[in-house]
Amino acid sequence: MMDFQATPLTPLETRVLGVLVEKQFVTPDAYPLTVNALTAGCNQKTSRHPVMEVTEREVAETLDLLKHHTFVIETYGASGRVLRYAHNVGKVLGIGPPMQAILASLMLRGPLTPGELRTACDRLYKFADISSVEAYLEDMIPRAVVPLVVKLPRQAGAREQRWAQILSGPVTVEDAAPVGERSGSAVSGLAAQVADLHGDVDELKAEVASLRARLERLEQSLGG
Repeated sequence: MMDFQATPLTPLETRVLGVLVEKQFVTPDAYPLTVNALTAGCNQKTSRHPVMEVTEREVAETLDLLKHHTFVIETYGASGRVLRYAHNVGKVLGIGPPMQAILASLMLRGPLTPGELRTACDRLYKFADISSVEAYLEDMIPRAVVPLVVKLPRQAGAREQRWAQILSGPVTVEDAAPVGERSGSAVSGLAAQVADLHGDVDELKAEVASLRARLERLEQSLGG
């Protein structure tokens, strides 16, 4: 088992794993993912902190490192033509879908309150209420193979404490700040609407990827 205190995940390793878990929940027909689709997920401008701009080569090299620790599995899927990648987070860390959804959201978005997490996880896993999220967070410390999260000190003026994943190492002061403060200003209503529109575009891209995957399977079945 990897010693995350001695060798924490790099930012890109964290992003790649988070994307793989997210897309398994959100676009199952397009999962496992190609390097191209995985790179697009890593470079999304919405639902990501920090925003990244990485190349397919960098993602491929990161996948090789994650395979060494059995976090990632290679497969050719139903088509048998294009190499794809799936995560092995559940088995390696000993966690089920609810905890996987929470961990992926923290990997992709940075520290969040239980309320923010419930919203962030909405498309990945439906939590009944905030108390349910809090219960899973508390369990992710003693019940997983290694402690996965930490409860951060309460920010001045904040009602809820934030939680962070710790597979990437200790949380910095900058990372611990609320999302709006990380960029130096609160997100305006207009900016939020623009972000929602970008999110819709990302969903459409995922649907296109799903349709392509179905077409590949159809061509394979027809012997094309």
